[in-house]
Amino acid sequence: MKKIKKHNLVVGLLFAYTTGMYIYFFPRNNELDTVEKWCIVGVSYLLLVILWFVMRKRDRMRGKYNEELNSPKKRP
Repeated sequence: MKKIKKHNLVVGLLFAYTTGMYIYFFPRNNELDTVEKWCIVGVSYLLLVILWFVMRKRDRMRGKYNEELNSPKKRP
């Protein structure tokens, strides 16, 4: 069984939560204009994409660091 990476799980759950909130609350909200609503949706999804890239980079850096710690040191 393939292990689900943390950055994929976190962003996936936030994506599902954000989409659910938009589906539930946006038709009921009459205070915001349609353009404002879609701008909020776009910015939220853009932030999720940025979060995914940042978390993926952090995981790669952490893996590199762990490899360096666990690898035997070369002696001159």
